[in-house]
Amino acid sequence: MPESSVVVRPIPVGSGDYSASSRLQAAGLNQAIRLFEEAAAAVPIPQPPLPIVIADYGAANGHNSLLPLNAAITTLRGRTRPEHSILVTHTDVPENDFSALFRVLREDPDSYLRRDPATFASAVGRSFYSQILPANTVNLGWSAWSILWLSSVPAVVGDHIHASFSADSTARLAHDRLAARDWHEFVAYRGRELCPGGRVVVMTMAISSDGEFGYRALFEALMAELGELAARAVITADELMQMSLPIAGRRTADFTTPFAPSGRLEQLTIEHLEVFDAEDRFWRQYQKDGDTAAFGAQWGDFLQAAVIPVLAGFVAAERRSAFGAQLRSGVSARMAAEPQETQIPMAQIVLHKKPRG
Repeated sequence: MPESSVVVRPIPVGSGDYSASSRLQAAGLNQAIRLFEEAAAAVPIPQPPLPIVIADYGAANGHNSLLPLNAAITTLRGRTRPEHSILVTHTDVPENDFSALFRVLREDPDSYLRRDPATFASAVGRSFYSQILPANTVNLGWSAWSILWLSSVPAVVGDHIHASFSADSTARLAHDRLAARDWHEFVAYRGRELCPGGRVVVMTMAISSDGEFGYRALFEALMAELGELAARAVITADELMQMSLPIAGRRTADFTTPFAPSGRLEQLTIEHLEVFDAEDRFWRQYQKDGDTAAFGAQWGDFLQAAVIPVLAGFVAAERRSAFGAQLRSGVSARMAAEPQETQIPMAQIVLHKKPRG
């Protein structure tokens, strides 16, 4: 069961499970891929035999990285000879299912390994809130839907599963402080790893200008169903009390704070920063087909992929399977009963390591 000192990330158990959330995670992806292509067109390219190094920070099973990686590799190939080696290093916490990652890279028709014989894959099991790769070795970095996960659970949130919706100001402050520290550490270590002129493109959850975290209808359905499961003794009151999602959205000011007052941290600067409301793809599909059951099922699939494995970690092992199935089904039904559009605040950031002088 996760405690305050434990690193928590959703652990994908197979390529299908984590990828089920990709339709929602694709919100804002086209814009981020364009930024990634622009970065690939601008970064310095090392002279052979040194490879061009791309780091995928927070890879999970790699499925959701294939489109941006292919786009970047295509751009780089327009600047290099076809035999110039490209090394893609996928990183994630040690608990990640790296077997699923390598299966995706081997079997998925969109895998860059199938498209470019001079591109090679590797993986590192280490948190990106520390240094993962040697200093001055990474040319290009990508991170999507990853830095929203905090490095640990900073405090128990007794009245909700997420601090943003809690009335406990102490718990909210603990989460805000850890989110600030984690972003600082992520930036600082990327600054060490990047070569001069290198860039990292980040796509993550944000907090809108009016202070909105988003996902309100989903969290309302989730909390209502958790209460129902506790009432039916599917979970205990203590398990419900301990449940916490250690994820963070960040405001524009939160992203820029580590760079004050000089505008730099570890030679990194913010080349691009945009906070915006991404499109709710589930709502758009519902507007086309009016299928409430499909709408609810899509949100249930998203929960199963991104949230339920974390919450199940707080439940006794012998009840986890039943808990997950009933939570998914119940939330799907609640979302189907009252379809509504969801606000999805997101941020896209490009970090640039400027050469000295």
